[in-house]
Amino acid sequence: MAEAEAGKSSLVSLLNGIAQQIFYQNGDVTEDLLKSQLYPQSTQQQFNVLYEKMKALLKSVATADMDHAQLEAFLTAQTLKQGAGAITPEQAAALARFWKSQRRRVRDSLLAESRWEPALKGVSWRVDLQTAVARGGPPPSTPAAPVALLELELGSGQESDFVCVEMDDHNVQYVLNKMADIQAAIEAIVQRT
Repeated sequence: MAEAEAGKSSLVSLLNGIAQQIFYQNGDVTEDLLKSQLYPQSTQQQFNVLYEKMKALLKSVATADMDHAQLEAFLTAQTLKQGAGAITPEQAAALARFWKSQRRRVRDSLLAESRWEPALKGVSWRVDLQTAVARGGPPPSTPAAPVALLELELGSGQESDFVCVEMDDHNVQYVLNKMADIQAAIEAIVQRT
């Protein structure tokens, strides 16, 4: 009985180690470290088979962001498989226990990886009228065309950079048309799903 509990504990620890490698980018956790700490009695080939199987299963579960019902159906199918791809009920239970405790953290890590950096943190804009007086010339007889000033705050974490863009009415209209095209494309994709 104690040997079965030790096996379950080692398997959950293996899953945690794999998660450290592939989801949390912890370079200190290596296959060799996991084998020597968790499965010293196994041959390298036995460990590699178990490691690759658990890694593939964990990636599948994480990529699909499986809820409890999906996970249960997936693991049941994996235990009913024949051959090398099959998992034992104990392995399925360990994976279920791991996923229940780590789902949110893995999901947050995957979301953080998929974000573009630097991210758009803020936008501010205003419309100004440039006058000849402001440029050092004589007062104009007709007012100048309005100019849109757009300030974008870009950053990652606590750091921010600011980009200022000046646009005339033609460029503003161009940007608005492009935004409308993007909105239409998004709506078309949403309607298909």
